[in-house]
Amino acid sequence: MQAGEREIGQAKKAAKLVKEFYEAALPIIAKKVPANGFLMRGIAHQPQIPLFQDRYKLKPACIAVYPMYKGLAQLVGMKKLEGAQTISEQFERYLAEYDNYDYFFIHFKYTDMYGEDGNFEAKKKAIEELDAALPILLKKKPEVIAVTGDHSTPCAAKGHSWHPQPVLLVSPLSGTDKLERFTETGANSGSLGVFEAKYLIR
Repeated sequence: MQAGEREIGQAKKAAKLVKEFYEAALPIIAKKVPANGFLMRGIAHQPQIPLFQDRYKLKPACIAVYPMYKGLAQLVGMKKLEGAQTISEQFERYLAEYDNYDYFFIHFKYTDMYGEDGNFEAKKKAIEELDAALPILLKKKPEVIAVTGDHSTPCAAKGHSWHPQPVLLVSPLSGTDKLERFTETGANSGSLGVFEAKYLIR
């Protein structure tokens, strides 16, 4: 059996298992309220996305805790560096792998999670935890640092919102806005203005 045939066989086996699971589970929850059905996330083929290394000529790695972000990174060819659970451990892993990669995507989930919960104190504590760990990251004096988010999650909204994301960019070419603190209010007066996130890496 050749590799292509083996992959097709594995896909058919997985599809059969998913079908059997649906057929067994749906009758059990059919009369439940309010949810009487379900969708399984992530059951799809891999989309055709250009690899990060091909597009940007940088060897990338991902250090994340949550599976979704590891999966997204894997889709674009980033090496998943597993094991770290806290932001301090993530930064320590970055130090250990610094010479092996040109680009690091380090994801911190907990500000978003606590924002969705509406838990202001926990979200504040998560930001303080990241701030306290930053000296670990800065030991290597990376040439470029970008700190931002993929969306806003205000505690008042308990969900994602339309608010633009602040961006902190540090590099020999970026200049400085003379701001002493990295805040949403400060970012609003920064020289980068408002732009689509897809342009940040460029």
